[in-house]
Amino acid sequence: MLSRPDQNGVRIDPEVRSVVSGIGWPAIGADAAAHLQALLFQMERSQWLPEESLRERQFGQLKLLLRHAGSTVPHYAEMLRGIDTDGFDRDSFSALPLLSRKMLQSGFDSLQSTAVPPGHGTVVQSQSSGSTGMPVRFLQTAVTQFFWNALTVREHLWQQRDFSGKLAAIRIKVNEGSWPDWGLPVAALFRTGPGATLNVRTDVERQLAWLVREDPDYLITHASNLHALAELSLKQGVRLPRLRQARTYSEALRPDLRETVRAAWGVQIADGYSCEEAGNIALQCPRHEHYHIQSENLLVEILDEAGRPCAPGETGRVVITTLHNFAMPLIRYELGDYAEVGEPCECGRGLPVLTRILGRRRNMVVLPDGRRHWPSMPSAMWHAVAPIEQFQVTQTGIGSLEVKYVMGRPLSQEEIAGLEQAVAERFSHAFDIFWQRVDAIERGQGGKYEDFISLLA
Repeated sequence: MLSRPDQNGVRIDPEVRSVVSGIGWPAIGADAAAHLQALLFQMERSQWLPEESLRERQFGQLKLLLRHAGSTVPHYAEMLRGIDTDGFDRDSFSALPLLSRKMLQSGFDSLQSTAVPPGHGTVVQSQSSGSTGMPVRFLQTAVTQFFWNALTVREHLWQQRDFSGKLAAIRIKVNEGSWPDWGLPVAALFRTGPGATLNVRTDVERQLAWLVREDPDYLITHASNLHALAELSLKQGVRLPRLRQARTYSEALRPDLRETVRAAWGVQIADGYSCEEAGNIALQCPRHEHYHIQSENLLVEILDEAGRPCAPGETGRVVITTLHNFAMPLIRYELGDYAEVGEPCECGRGLPVLTRILGRRRNMVVLPDGRRHWPSMPSAMWHAVAPIEQFQVTQTGIGSLEVKYVMGRPLSQEEIAGLEQAVAERFSHAFDIFWQRVDAIERGQGGKYEDFISLLA
C-alpha cells in the first residue's frame, strides 16, 4: 500500500515503525498506527474511483450524519423536520440552507450534538484564528483528528517525500527547537529523519539564517512567508543546497510565488488548502499544480452567486459538509473562500479538481461600477519601479487605496507616479492612493498575511 514509484520508476518503501521488540520487518504497528494504516489502505484505493462512485459513497455517509444530526443537534432537528433522510438525494441536499460563519458564531450551542457516539472519542472545543475578523468556535472529535492525520500522511506520500530527510517547519504556535523526528502523525507510522521548528513571527532575516544553519530537505510554512524568504534569498544570493521541496498552506498562493521559489532554490512548491473547522479540503495533485478535493472526508460544493454548482472554468463560493464530525456537524457550511472548478485530472484520480484557490471575498477589489476581481500584484511589478521589500494594499473607499510599504527610504514622486500607473493597470481603475512607509507589516491572527484587503467586502 505505502510503496510507490518515484519519478524514475524506482519503488520507494518508507521504513514502517514497529512497536514489537525484535520485529523490524515486516513491522507490527501500535493500535493507533494500525488504524491509521487501515484508513490509508482504503484511501489508496478510493482515490482512483470514478467521481460518481465517490459521490455515491459520500451520500451513503451523509445519510448517517443527517440521521444523527436530526435526532441530536437542535439546529438540524428543526431544519430536517419532516424530511426523509434515508431517501435523501442530490436535489434534497441542494435544497438545504447554507450555514454561514455568522450563524456558526451566534448558534454555537444549538449546533452541538447532545449525544456524540462514544466511539468518536474525546470532544475538544477549538477556535479559528480570526484572520477574517470573525473567529468561530467549533467542536472536533478524536475521529475528525484521525481523518486529518490520515490526509496529512496521504499528502506526504503523494509528494513522494523521503522520510529519512530533515523537515523544517516555520509556522504559528511553535517555538524554536530541534526534534528527533517529523512528529505526529507521520512519525507514528514511519521512521523519519530529524525535524526543526521556528515561529513564523520571527524576523525574516533571522528565519533565513536559521534555514541556512538547519539545511533541511523539506520546508513547510505560510505561502506569504515563503515568498518573503525566497525574495530575501535571491537578494542575498543565499542557496539552500539540500532543499528538495517547499510545502505551503493557510494562504492562497500569489501568482508569481512558484517561479520565485524556483529561481531562489530550484525547487517546486506543494500547496494544500485547508481550514481549521474541517482540516484538509484539497491537496495538490502529485503530477500537476491543481488540487484534488479530499472527498473521503468532505463533500465540497463550488456554487455561483445564485447557488448553482459551478462548471469547470467557473469560479464560485466554497461550501463544505463535514462527513465525520458527529459532535458539531457542519452541513453546507460556507467558508467565505472562492475557488475555480477544474476538469477531471489526467492523473486518473476521481477526486474532483480545483484549478485555483482564490481566497476570500475581502481579498477582492471593488470597482466604482460595482465589478469585483482579485487583483494581481506580483513582486516584479513593485521591483520594476522601486526596491520595496514588503507591501500591503487596503481598499478604504470605493475609489481609494492605502498602501503600506517597507523600504530603506521614502518613495520618490517619480516612483509613486510609476507605481500608481502600474496599480491602475492591474486593478482596472485609477484609484486615489495614500502611501505610508512603515518599518514592518505585521502578520494577522493565525500568522496569516494578506497583501490586499478590501474594507468594502
